[in-house]
Amino acid sequence: MPSVPSRELEVFANPHPQRDYTIEMKIPEFTCLCPKTGQPDFATLHVKYIPDLWCLELKALKLYCWSYRNEGAFHEAVTNQILTDLVAACAPRYLQLRAEFYVRGGIYTTVTAEYHQGEQKEQGQG
Repeated sequence: MPSVPSRELEVFANPHPQRDYTIEMKIPEFTCLCPKTGQPDFATLHVKYIPDLWCLELKALKLYCWSYRNEGAFHEAVTNQILTDLVAACAPRYLQLRAEFYVRGGIYTTVTAEYHQGEQKEQGQG
């Protein structure tokens, strides 16, 4: 497996697909760029999910997070994009992503996005 940033997420078979159990991960080194100023934005990502058939592979997840380092992204957009990508990769029963961004202009921002298996997606506006 490479050790360079990559948007490719990997999964492995859930060893207990018959059971609901929660996996929680804390990713304290997430970085992207402010699309307005180009300055770095730092965040701690909290991933909490109930797997179905697949679990997220941790090294690939780390490299996926690294892939945002040089990209401009609004907090809301990047949080929801990561949620979409994680759900597409592992198709969980439930997934919550909480992104706690460090202070910018005197304001701490936390964005929380959730996915519930079987629920209709809301229609967004372009």
